[in-house]
Amino acid sequence: MKKIFTELSVLACFCLLLLSDVAFAQNVTVKGTVKDDQNLPIPGVSVLIKGTSNGVQTDASGNYSISAPGNGTLVFSFIGFNNQELPISNKTTINVTLLASTNDLQQVVVVGYGTQRKRDVTGTIASVKGEEIEKLTATNPINALQGKVPGLTISNNGAPGAAPTVRIRGINSTGGGAVNPLYIVDGQMQENIDYLNPNDIESIDVLKDASSVAIYGLKGANGVIAVTTKRAAKGKTTVNLTSAVGLQQINDRIDMVDADGFKKLYSAQLANINAAPFDYTNYNANTDWQDLIFRSAVINTNSLSISNTGEKSTTLINLGYNDQDGVMKYSNYKKFIARLNEEIRVTDKIKIGANLTGFHWRNEPNTSGITNALWAAPIVPVQTNGLYNTMPSFQRAQVGNPVYAMERNRNTSIQRGYRVSGNLFAEIRFLKDFTLNSTVYTDLGFNNSRGYSPLPFRTVNLGEGAAPTETVIDNSVRTSVNQRADEYRKYQQDHTITYNKELAGGHKITAVGGFNSVYESFTRLSGSRRDTTINVPNNPNLWYLNVINQNNPLANSGDGEEESNAGVFFRTSYSYKDKYLFNGTIRRDGNSKLANQNRWKTFGSIGLGWVASEETFFKENIKGINFLKIRGAYGSLGNGGNIPNNLFEVGLTTSSNAVFGDQIYTALDRAYRVNPNLRYETIQGLDLGLDLKALNNKLSAEVTYFDKKTKDLLTTYTQLGETGSYTFYDNLGTVTNKGVEIALGWNDQIGKDFSYSINPNFSYTANKVVAIGNTVNFQITNGINVTETGKSIGYFRGYKQVGIYQSAADMEKMPVMAGSQIGDIAYADINGDGVINTDDRTYLGSPFPPYAYGLSITLNYKGFDATIDGQGFAGHKIYTQRRTQVFATLNYEANRLNAWTAPGSTNIEPILDNTRANNFLFSDYYVEPGDYFRLRNVQLGYTFNRELLSKIGVSKLRLFMSGQNLKTWSKTTGYSPEAILGNPTTSGADNGLYPITAVYTFGLNVTF
Repeated sequence: MKKIFTELSVLACFCLLLLSDVAFAQNVTVKGTVKDDQNLPIPGVSVLIKGTSNGVQTDASGNYSISAPGNGTLVFSFIGFNNQELPISNKTTINVTLLASTNDLQQVVVVGYGTQRKRDVTGTIASVKGEEIEKLTATNPINALQGKVPGLTISNNGAPGAAPTVRIRGINSTGGGAVNPLYIVDGQMQENIDYLNPNDIESIDVLKDASSVAIYGLKGANGVIAVTTKRAAKGKTTVNLTSAVGLQQINDRIDMVDADGFKKLYSAQLANINAAPFDYTNYNANTDWQDLIFRSAVINTNSLSISNTGEKSTTLINLGYNDQDGVMKYSNYKKFIARLNEEIRVTDKIKIGANLTGFHWRNEPNTSGITNALWAAPIVPVQTNGLYNTMPSFQRAQVGNPVYAMERNRNTSIQRGYRVSGNLFAEIRFLKDFTLNSTVYTDLGFNNSRGYSPLPFRTVNLGEGAAPTETVIDNSVRTSVNQRADEYRKYQQDHTITYNKELAGGHKITAVGGFNSVYESFTRLSGSRRDTTINVPNNPNLWYLNVINQNNPLANSGDGEEESNAGVFFRTSYSYKDKYLFNGTIRRDGNSKLANQNRWKTFGSIGLGWVASEETFFKENIKGINFLKIRGAYGSLGNGGNIPNNLFEVGLTTSSNAVFGDQIYTALDRAYRVNPNLRYETIQGLDLGLDLKALNNKLSAEVTYFDKKTKDLLTTYTQLGETGSYTFYDNLGTVTNKGVEIALGWNDQIGKDFSYSINPNFSYTANKVVAIGNTVNFQITNGINVTETGKSIGYFRGYKQVGIYQSAADMEKMPVMAGSQIGDIAYADINGDGVINTDDRTYLGSPFPPYAYGLSITLNYKGFDATIDGQGFAGHKIYTQRRTQVFATLNYEANRLNAWTAPGSTNIEPILDNTRANNFLFSDYYVEPGDYFRLRNVQLGYTFNRELLSKIGVSKLRLFMSGQNLKTWSKTTGYSPEAILGNPTTSGADNGLYPITAVYTFGLNVTF
């Protein structure tokens, strides 16, 4: 009996356990609310059943409802907050409070045809969030990256609508088109992103190393800047408006002498050349020409986003409008943007969508330029009896009255541009772990301009000595009109299959294979026609070529190009227990620029990572370090951006003419010598890095050493042929860029209401030409810039000043250049032969900054937030080309007040005598250190309490005011110390660049 009872008891317990397990396995409906640490609801939170793809989103009030197994686990996740996992345990109500994330290791970054967790990356990728980009009032989003990313060099131009010049980790090549980064906008390959609205960007990822960009093939050789635009927030409908208005001002002007200073210096100059004194009787003004051409200018940026999420679709519409007046009078740039993003989930396995951006810009430039205001003598009054005065006789033929030029050419140039960019995509998930993506893109641009050259005004020549004051007008001048039309076309297709699997035992693998092709072309037509019989009125409706009779003088031109690129690729990413990481890429790429035998080439990369902090010994023995990853990567890729089209085919030129009898015949000749063996430049890059999180994730550090080598450098030189000399292109050269990048961060919270972060960064890049050319002494020389073995690309070469010749005795004991006199610059005898000549020119520095640094500080207290950003460059030089003009007597910069007058008066500034050519030779007298630190942005904002706003139907309201470029500490004398990058072999010259302005802004951000 006892045995029977025992058996029945065991059976009963087993049945109870079984019933309990069944009960827990049955689905229950779980409801709840998700809030933040301020007890405010969070809409759009993802609520997933762990181990499945089943989930929902919280609504506008933070509420959710989901059917899930009673013994399951819910995973709550939202961007900017820490994930939270909670067991259901048969509960029907689970409320959650999500805490703001201070750890970016789970952040997803773009890695090329996909994304990857930041913690799993083995290359070097830096990310900038959209909210950081929004903090700067700018028409181009790239401006906001300056000082944020180590290894990223950005040189701005202050002209309205101007695009900055961008370099990543130095200069890889000698060609202008071969050093620009590739932009990827939602998967689409682009040369620029000026058509984007800065307020419509979710994030920007900068892919810097060869392994990270290898999957993009030939296009990504100089680094990749990947832009992800915003998508509709799931589970809600929102309307967001951001608007800001700012005032632009020039803080740093070029220091020119005033009227008294000019009279003093010009009189001394005339005396030094034994010329008669100048008659200043009618030149009694003290005109500041810079003050007359510059102004305080308004900039206005606006962005309106409307997003909606339905049961199976999401829609986002963004409208942007930017209006920027130039600080030069009568200049303006307007930018209109409209973007539509639509995604439709056809089934749980199929998603389709489209992204379409329309962009229109209008530019009205000031065509007069800045240099006239620097050259014009300050002694000239602007007007006499309502008529503009001309310049004095010593500069009248070369320099015009800056205000006259500005008024005469006011609004005589119309520039318009239209651009449509978009894509269609389809995504199909199949066999559980596979995803097929197909996307087609198009990018069409249409730019046109019209211009007008008006008749001159009547002007006044002020009397000088015996010459009387007279009113003049040049009746020989005729009006003319010009037109230009450019068309750009790009078509791209991407097709990929992705396999993503998490296996038992901690194995994770992601593999991507695909095909990509890009076709692009452009055509350009331009022409100008001058009238000889009638004058065209100053009316934009008449500025067309056909307004003037076709028999009048006409100049026209036209050109075009097309290029195709295609590639197949494969990438695999593997991790074991989140400790051991592997990333490998291979791509077979081809481009139409080269002959068939060299058109296709295979490139690839490999990356390894070890997350030491996941090791058991590390966790047990090392305290205070939350995350430590050691990574290394190597990649090889090609660069074809420096190769002109169709060099493998014969090109013709018509530069020579011959006379036979009474006729002139144009001769045909080869434009260049064909090189069928021309091949791509090859870039090999090694990265070694360490990523660290410590002290409860408060301290972060990323340290990277890189070594990048470009081989088979495309080199152009002259070669003798059968009938003369020809341009020849060949692969002859090697360039290296080595350096280190450091990004640090400290994030902390004090008490409940105050938090702050400090994020400095630093980078050093050393550029060196290891070998170049077909001879030992081969050089690429472009005026003052030289590229040769052993130096950096495009370095400054000139004479080195050692003082001023103070006396005849000085000249007897010092090496002297032929033609030098007392009071002239004394140059160093570099080769020690006792004579100063061209052999004594030497290295004077590089226009490219080897050092770059930035600092960002953020403060938050209750509803208040503050941001302070600074950045700078060091180690580069700037050539003050504006000081070397000798075509006339021009106004003097303030440094000339210290010009040599007698022995011992100065050992730097030469005598005032513009006939002494030796003083205008390129030397370090005309070179300035470009080192600077700039207070880039200071912003203060206040976000109103959400509970109060909800009563009036507003979910967020933030007011802010900011100041950009408030102060720059520098030794340069120009408008800006920023490196003038441009073409690698001709960079660094400052000839009166457009000023970088300070911007004082007030704005608001409101969400409904």
